[in-house]
Amino acid sequence: MMRLRLILLPMLLTLSSSALAADGLISIKSPYSAGQTMQKLEEAVQAKGLKIFVKVNHTAGAKSVGQTLRPTSVLIFGNPKGGTPFMRCSQTIGIDTPLKALVWKDKNSQVWLSYNAPDYISKRHQAENCPAIAKISNVLDQISHTVTSRTP
Repeated sequence: MMRLRLILLPMLLTLSSSALAADGLISIKSPYSAGQTMQKLEEAVQAKGLKIFVKVNHTAGAKSVGQTLRPTSVLIFGNPKGGTPFMRCSQTIGIDTPLKALVWKDKNSQVWLSYNAPDYISKRHQAENCPAIAKISNVLDQISHTVTSRTP
């Protein structure tokens, strides 16, 4: 019995750490292509008055070194009006801001929009009671809904 525990314990620890890797990540299916999803994301971010700082095309990066990668791009965006109050709760939140959203296509050709949940970021930085969380969460929910919803 003790030997079985010694074998199972490392296996369980490995499985639980793999499951934790996606903690705090919100992923929403997109009915659009990766390119269309990114375009809609850029438009939705700008419509909310947020600044786009940079778009990172990981697929192009992979191609530049002779490798392939399914469509994978990150949009980095934000606004000091929302980000500053978030960082005032804990300055280490600055490592997780500006906000980021990932548009990617999985191995089954499903396109996804993913981003870090603000409440997860706040827990990571011991700022669970930060009043900025609700507003940032609401804005990200609105943006992600706009991006991933079919419009007539």
